[in-house]
Amino acid sequence: MSDHEHDHDHEHGHGRLENALGKARRAVEHLTHPTEHGFSSLDADAVFELGHDIADTKAPQVEIGERWDARKFNAKLVNPANRRKLSVIIVGTGLAGASAAATLGEAGYNVTTFCYQDSPRRAHSIAAQGGINAAKNYRNDGDSVYRLFYDTVKGGDFRSRESNVYRLAQTSVQIIDQCVAQGVPFAREYGGLLDNRSFGGVQVSRTFYARGQTGQQLLIGAYQALERQIAAKTVTMHTRHEMLELIVVDGKARGVVVRDMVSGEIETHFADAVVLASGGYGNVFFLSTNAMGCNVTATWRAHRKGAYFANPCYTQIHPTCIPVSGDYQSKLTLMSESLRNDGRIWVPLSGEDKRDPREIPEAERDYYLERIYPAFGNLVPRDIASRAAKNVCDEGRGVGPGGLGVYLDFADAIQRLGRKAVEAKYGNLFDMYAQITGENPYETPMRIYPAVHYTMGGLWVDYDLSSNIPGLYVTGEANFSDHGANRLGASALMQGLADGYFVLPNTINDYLSAGPFPKVDATHPAAVEAVEAVHSRIDKLLSIRGTRTVDSFHRELGHIMWDYCGMERTEEGLRKAISRIRELKTEFWSDVNVLGTNEELNQALERAGRVADFFELGELMCIDALVRRESCGGHFRAESQTEDGEALRHDDEFAYVSAWEFGGEDGKPVLHKEPLVYEYVEMKQRSYK
Repeated sequence: MSDHEHDHDHEHGHGRLENALGKARRAVEHLTHPTEHGFSSLDADAVFELGHDIADTKAPQVEIGERWDARKFNAKLVNPANRRKLSVIIVGTGLAGASAAATLGEAGYNVTTFCYQDSPRRAHSIAAQGGINAAKNYRNDGDSVYRLFYDTVKGGDFRSRESNVYRLAQTSVQIIDQCVAQGVPFAREYGGLLDNRSFGGVQVSRTFYARGQTGQQLLIGAYQALERQIAAKTVTMHTRHEMLELIVVDGKARGVVVRDMVSGEIETHFADAVVLASGGYGNVFFLSTNAMGCNVTATWRAHRKGAYFANPCYTQIHPTCIPVSGDYQSKLTLMSESLRNDGRIWVPLSGEDKRDPREIPEAERDYYLERIYPAFGNLVPRDIASRAAKNVCDEGRGVGPGGLGVYLDFADAIQRLGRKAVEAKYGNLFDMYAQITGENPYETPMRIYPAVHYTMGGLWVDYDLSSNIPGLYVTGEANFSDHGANRLGASALMQGLADGYFVLPNTINDYLSAGPFPKVDATHPAAVEAVEAVHSRIDKLLSIRGTRTVDSFHRELGHIMWDYCGMERTEEGLRKAISRIRELKTEFWSDVNVLGTNEELNQALERAGRVADFFELGELMCIDALVRRESCGGHFRAESQTEDGEALRHDDEFAYVSAWEFGGEDGKPVLHKEPLVYEYVEMKQRSYK
């Protein structure tokens, strides 16, 4: 079936809206009762409590193509003279944080930024290699804002909010122009026009790229803009500082507690609003493609102060990573999805075939993605490609050590395009693979296997990117808003820059227009309490002096998460994971060994605080996955699949965003639901065949 299949339904009639609303309402009461889908009901000792429905009230109720313009016009403005009296704290200086800081600084606000790296240029955004999507239709192959919107909603398995996704597609067009003006060296065709390539889950070429270094080049562009504002003294930059607590005064976010990672000094900083742009939480799995320092602490501290955490179980497994090579590893390496443009993925037809891949004839190879998904082939979305790789390896046809790998073969591309053309497109990626594996990918196929990559969950935000705590905004990967249950490739860079350059600066002013707010300083009871909580936590970690290292606990947690909350999840496995995480967490707080003191550069202490938060997050991820008794996107419940093994959604019960409220130290998390209503896209079973 081609994807030109009756997918683009432009009828937005009243009947469909009523039907969608009815389905959404019926999702509310199903969690504690047996269902028609064969799942047992959650037992009496349920691991959560059911809260109330929530909604995004900021998106104007007009046609979807007019919502963003309407919101910008109706949002209150702050005149230039008043902006100089207002202050904003931004935590994180990757693409979302750096672009927001530069834009707000340029607008005249007083901005203070924090990052735990020694330079904003070290943010993990730099590792995004393949490209950035935009609906410019330079290839004249049928792309449009609506098609990018549709592909993103479908790619997320119909679990994202229509309003936010449509705005993302609209804004994508501006991003490219902004970055070109900054000097980002996008690849160009012979005639000088910007080049495009394809990514998974789409049938058009809309991905702009700078060789295999797109994230790096985009980050340098944002960094230049940020440095300009630092020089203009509208932005104050604090490197090597880690946020450890959110300060909430009279129900509003008013500041942060940070630790100077060099001296150990605990500092308080205050502002009229706080923006979290601190990235995702994939390192809860220990082994992931994330930078070693990536963590959940900033958003988790906000969650503990009352911010809802949305869809934590939605994590993305990337299909194109270098396989694990041994127990000594602490990080995995991503090979860009862009390689799937020209590389062909296959395994031997027989699991007994251990020959050199170059000696295996075509007739004895299984190009399984091309076979199962002929309309998209090797460019199916990441969740589909990852599960397909797992399935062939489970059948015993995997390649390499342990049978956990498949081939990504460029022989056809080199023959068709010539080696020079392949080098021009992917040379730095090939060099990286050769350095890590000792194998020459120009001569022998790469070996790849799925690994934890991006996280679609994050703090809940409304259309304005505001959390449920007034004054606390969340951008980029740190929020949940745009990707549903699966992120299409080349959309993370798009969301980070859309949020930072275009969305947040046009929505935060609505909140700031009521300021300046009453001054707050370190003597305020809320600030004193937050600082005391940070000191208490640090003192506790340093006082245990147990027998196990922080990394040993993190590695064990990662094994539990990967085994039971990874590519395939079951009710039995998730309950086992929750129990084991709780036991391991108890052991951590009684037997971890953190050497040194706080008043120094102490990386063991930094890691210990982050891993402590990962324990709590990991438990919530498993609870969220347990409650969501359907398969969608990267969340695959083995009990819910079609006859041919594809993810099976249950829209009558689970067409909602899971927004979790912290239940206290000894309480149960509280589930609030935001029903998802689809007016412009018809929910249907995904097909990429």
